[in-house]
Amino acid sequence: MSSSNYRNGGSISRGGGGGGGGGGGAAKSENYSSKYSPSSSFKSKVQHQSTASSSSSSTLRRSSTGSSRDDSTVSGRVRVAVRLRPRNSEEMVADADFADCVELQPELKRLKLRKNNWDSDTFEFDEVLTEFASQKRVYEIVAKPVVESVLDGYNGTVMAYGQTGTGKTYTLGRLGEEDVADRGIMLRAMEDILSEVSPENDLVSVSYLQIYMETIQDLLNPANDNISIAEDPKSGDVSLPGATFVEIRDHKSFMELLQLGEAHRYAANTKLNTESSRSHAILMVHIKRSVKGRNSSFSSENGNTTLLGKTLKPAIVRKSKLVVVDLAGSERINKSGSEGHTLEEAKSINLSLSALGKCINALAENSAHVPVRDSKLTRLLRDSFGGTARTSLVITVGPSPRHRGETSSTIMFGQRAMKVENMLKIKEEFDYKSLSRKLEIQLDKLIAEHERQQKVFQDEIERIALEAQERVDEVEQNYADALEKEKLKYQKDYMESVRRSNTEPTMLLALGEVAEIKQKLHNEIALRKAAEAEVDNLENQLIHWKNTENARNAEFLKLRKMLEDEEQQKAKLEDEIELLQSQLLQISFEADESRRNLDRGLSGEIPSPVDSLTPESNHQEPRESGNGEKTSMVKLFEQVGLHKILSLLESEDADVRIHAVKVVANLAAEESNQERIVEAGGLTSLLTLLRSSTDETIHRVAAGAIANLAMNETNQELIMSQGGISLLALTATKAEDPQTLRMVAGAIANLCGNDKLQGKLRAEGGIRALLGMVRCKHPDVLAQVARGIANFAKCESRASTQGTKSGRSVLIEDGALPWIVQNANNEASPIRRHIELALCHLAQHEVNAKEMINGGALWELVRISRDCSREDIRALGQRTLKSSPSFQVELKRLRIDCG
Repeated sequence: MSSSNYRNGGSISRGGGGGGGGGGGAAKSENYSSKYSPSSSFKSKVQHQSTASSSSSSTLRRSSTGSSRDDSTVSGRVRVAVRLRPRNSEEMVADADFADCVELQPELKRLKLRKNNWDSDTFEFDEVLTEFASQKRVYEIVAKPVVESVLDGYNGTVMAYGQTGTGKTYTLGRLGEEDVADRGIMLRAMEDILSEVSPENDLVSVSYLQIYMETIQDLLNPANDNISIAEDPKSGDVSLPGATFVEIRDHKSFMELLQLGEAHRYAANTKLNTESSRSHAILMVHIKRSVKGRNSSFSSENGNTTLLGKTLKPAIVRKSKLVVVDLAGSERINKSGSEGHTLEEAKSINLSLSALGKCINALAENSAHVPVRDSKLTRLLRDSFGGTARTSLVITVGPSPRHRGETSSTIMFGQRAMKVENMLKIKEEFDYKSLSRKLEIQLDKLIAEHERQQKVFQDEIERIALEAQERVDEVEQNYADALEKEKLKYQKDYMESVRRSNTEPTMLLALGEVAEIKQKLHNEIALRKAAEAEVDNLENQLIHWKNTENARNAEFLKLRKMLEDEEQQKAKLEDEIELLQSQLLQISFEADESRRNLDRGLSGEIPSPVDSLTPESNHQEPRESGNGEKTSMVKLFEQVGLHKILSLLESEDADVRIHAVKVVANLAAEESNQERIVEAGGLTSLLTLLRSSTDETIHRVAAGAIANLAMNETNQELIMSQGGISLLALTATKAEDPQTLRMVAGAIANLCGNDKLQGKLRAEGGIRALLGMVRCKHPDVLAQVARGIANFAKCESRASTQGTKSGRSVLIEDGALPWIVQNANNEASPIRRHIELALCHLAQHEVNAKEMINGGALWELVRISRDCSREDIRALGQRTLKSSPSFQVELKRLRIDCG
């Protein structure tokens, strides 16, 4: 695994290893440190390169963070760095008279592998690290860009590969207990991760495993010694459901986990390394981070934004994974001296490394089959090579010429790995659990607030009612007292008036007092009515407050009902989306299979008016092979519906859009479906997709669907009116894939058969785009170009015969004649047939005769009239030659008889 020069002298004890290298290892470690102390000039160079690396990494993080989820997939090649181990004490003695087999040129990022004293091979890598490179510089160059990508939401892998004893474990897993400068990539990566994540909102968990003798064992729980691998059938993601995951909060706990895992790793004493690792160690760091976004608002019926609505938007969570792989070292049995159980371990290690090499070779050569299932190591690393992870590989080599063969093998492994391309993709999902928790908290707050307001409201009602009752009692008491006083006063006055009733002045005075008493009585009655009115007013206020309380209760119940409806609708939409995606995948697969059968059975032509010359028997086989596809289309109509299929063309998921446009293309192949597709807006959606998308597959399938729809004359005019020709012409200029060009050429060829669109076709660049596609030179593309030229020439011939067109042919003006003459006798039957027909139609106009004679078309017309395999075209060529005076004059001059 790692050399004694890197690993011995550390404080970590390994299970199953030899115990004979303690004191010597300490001396070797001091030798390593002395050789790795760089000069001041070298330090300045290292700092400058580290600054440049950090700047590029920061640029990567800014670009990836600012991108939307639609553009989260980017291409990233596997980066490979090579690190040279210094000579150990054994090599200094054994190889004292020999030069190192490796020469490094770090400024040119090159490595020379000496064959002998005068000849060597040169290799280039992404980075070349000398024996003086510090652990910090190795981390910043090899692993830090990967760690930053993982923090941005991408998966990442850092892996060390090399011969046993060359320093892989030192580079990755060194704990640095004696000297912090010796810390390896694992510790430094976790330091950066913990400094970036938020303890409150983010989650970091770690699992530590080893692959020993093709069994996956848990280094954090040794009793768990046979962990199985699970694969997601939809996404293909690999997981280990039985592994132990430990949440990490600080650097100290992570250090303790590494020490625990290292103590359980298998190691053995061999001739090449006193502590040779006998297993592949895999550290997995899972990161879950919340992405802050804008809160959406929720409006009530009166248009006001409620407090509840501000929390209805779920948070976005990014899940990423960092995998650090410390591979067991490759070894040759005759050099390592392995025997017995150690020999069996060496065989297992070499077999798994061989399987990894086969996968790298297949990916580097773009092979259709990658044997990832040959070993558990390759199954776990399927995302690291050719998957969606950002991968950085460090290969470690030694200087000894005795191990030149192993060094050469390691270098070639790194060279092949540099050819592997990964497609990096951010994994984001909505945190519905967090949203549910927030809504429950908000609901509890609303309930508590409602209860508080209701209590205050009840207390206020009771206080007002009590005050009102007290005031009523006071008024009634005052009224009774006043009435009693007045009654006593009136009785007294009455008795007094009786005594004075004998005199008339006394009578007049009594009458005046009676009138005054009546007035006071009237005033008292008015006061009583005012008090009663005030009591009624207070009772009305009490009723109003009760109505307000009922309205608030009703609004609260309505909000709760809306929340429940929203959750049900969300679940229903998720189920429906999953059903649609599964159906689209199935239908797309069946459609692709049928299309491949069609492409193998036919030349791939798209029917058009010109193809009426082709016998009907040529189309029987595609109709029969398409029966299964037609059944699938009917099933799709019944279960999903056309509008839902068309709505998926606007999906944010690129895979869903691709499958949806494939289904629409296959539906458009049936004439009975074309009218429904156009009425539902399918043609507009296809043109919009062709305009906005940059995906080559979408361009190809969308162009094929437009070509199918363009077989109908009404649809042809709609395509022209919506700028379809300009879009097809633009797509033709950008496309390089022959199948895409074939579909675009087929669509334009169908439009060329419409007499009404001749002027627009030329004005909007359709003819030039059609002629420009001959650059592809693919027979299927050339056949569609020839068909379009034949359609256009036929329409021109018809227009000239009817008197609606005069002058030379547009095809001749646009320079198509030389290509037509060149391919008139093409070996491919479809190309030759259409070109012969186009020549006959062009020759029917006397105004084209001079250019055709000068361009050599006359000789081809003579050949067509004599040797054409199609009788109808041969007869048309003979009539054309006889009816043209210019051709007759030239034939007589050349003494050619076509009679």
